[in-house]
Amino acid sequence: MYASLLNQPNSLFGQFDLLRRELDQAFGVLDLPSSIRSVTPGTLPAINVGQTPTSVEVYAFAPGLDASKIDVSLDHGLLRIAGERAPDIPDEDANIHVYAHERGTGSFSRAISLPDDVNPDAVNASYRDGVLQISIARRESVQPKRIAVQ
Repeated sequence: MYASLLNQPNSLFGQFDLLRRELDQAFGVLDLPSSIRSVTPGTLPAINVGQTPTSVEVYAFAPGLDASKIDVSLDHGLLRIAGERAPDIPDEDANIHVYAHERGTGSFSRAISLPDDVNPDAVNASYRDGVLQISIARRESVQPKRIAVQ
């Protein structure tokens, strides 16, 4: 129900959502690095983080980016994803009047705190169909081991 209220231009909730977006844009919220613990809605890119017994998996949803311009780094347990999304509509085109701008543009940076047991030497990243997948192996010494009882 809440989502349908946001889509109604004359609803109070829709007006509050529009005001929040405009304030976020005015104060550059999209350009500020944020962590997995405190994320502002609309932060680029949206992420999912999960883990298996052998790895930590990060999925960043970033359609329309050039993979060669995405910067991924891991330093002291902090995974950083940075890049830039170019505007879809050129500013210099006088024939286009933009009346809705919902897709964020500009540079972005996300920082994600990782568990202490990740192996910084075993990281794989791939970008396909607008999804950046980063897999960080966990150290073998901390993985569960089955011990035979004699």
